[in-house]
Amino acid sequence: MNKLDDIIFKTEKVVTAFFLASIATLVFVAAVMRKFGYPLNWAQDISLLFFAWLTFVGGDLLMRSGRLIFIDILYNVLPSRVKKVFNILFGLAMMYFLIVLIWYGFKLVMQSWTRLFNTLKLSYAWCTLCVPVGSLLMLSTVIKNLIKDIKTPAEV
Repeated sequence: MNKLDDIIFKTEKVVTAFFLASIATLVFVAAVMRKFGYPLNWAQDISLLFFAWLTFVGGDLLMRSGRLIFIDILYNVLPSRVKKVFNILFGLAMMYFLIVLIWYGFKLVMQSWTRLFNTLKLSYAWCTLCVPVGSLLMLSTVIKNLIKDIKTPAEV
């Protein structure tokens, strides 16, 4: 499983870097072209598509790397056993939330299949598909972290 995790982690790093660089480039070039009277209307739709995928794939990338935003001012003063319970409860809550996102995300994909982007001959479902796919990736990360939290003894 570690080899698969490494492959997913490296792939997510490449994909998110590509999406971020593409969004920045497309927005810049579209702005310059609009200034000269040649707007690239399709660039906005591509940027929207990439931004949606960047958000969900990037969310899992941050979860895997342990770099999510965390308010630790109160957490740091808690005893180890309370921290462990807090981590497990947070993991279970995240699992529930992600399962809801997966369920309704797939419903959203099915509903948006016939909707097209404004300037592209591309189904909007490709954009909404990031919700269940990214949530599945995050769910696997949460489960892996939850198992690790349960197995790791609390420091006394």
